[in-house]
Amino acid sequence: MLTEQALLGLTDARVSAAVQLVWREARLLDGKRYEEWDRLWAPDSHYVIPIDPETEDFEAGLNMVYDDDRMRRMRIERLVSGYSISVAAAARTVRTVSSFVVLRSQDEAIELSSAQVLVGHRREETFVLGADLTHRIVFDGGEPRIARKVIRLLNSQEAVSATGFLL
Repeated sequence: MLTEQALLGLTDARVSAAVQLVWREARLLDGKRYEEWDRLWAPDSHYVIPIDPETEDFEAGLNMVYDDDRMRRMRIERLVSGYSISVAAAARTVRTVSSFVVLRSQDEAIELSSAQVLVGHRREETFVLGADLTHRIVFDGGEPRIARKVIRLLNSQEAVSATGFLL
């Protein structure tokens, strides 16, 4: 159940900026504009896809992805280089991100949860991935940046085929 505080937070200008950043991120990822996507991130940020849907200890837990700045940029380099097999047959994707709830609002950061449905198409096959997202958005000089993104795939504890794209 949403609290009145969570609903009121959605009218805050900083929350609105954070939601717009998440939507922009989805558009950039669907457009495979990975280098532009990388500029949305704050220094010392993390991109995480945990296997355990309940974990909060990402460093000690098992993750499909646990990227800091360096690893995220290496992943982007692989995706844009054209030398990776997964890139050669990369799926076309369309994301819908909705159901935003403000989890925390501080002077320097806002934490949002949302739901993502990703529809992809690759090699004459269409697939759907669902995930709960958590974004920690920081405001660096007024410009919102992603400090942490956690993607909790609905099927994270099952075999997940290689995606060849970022979630």
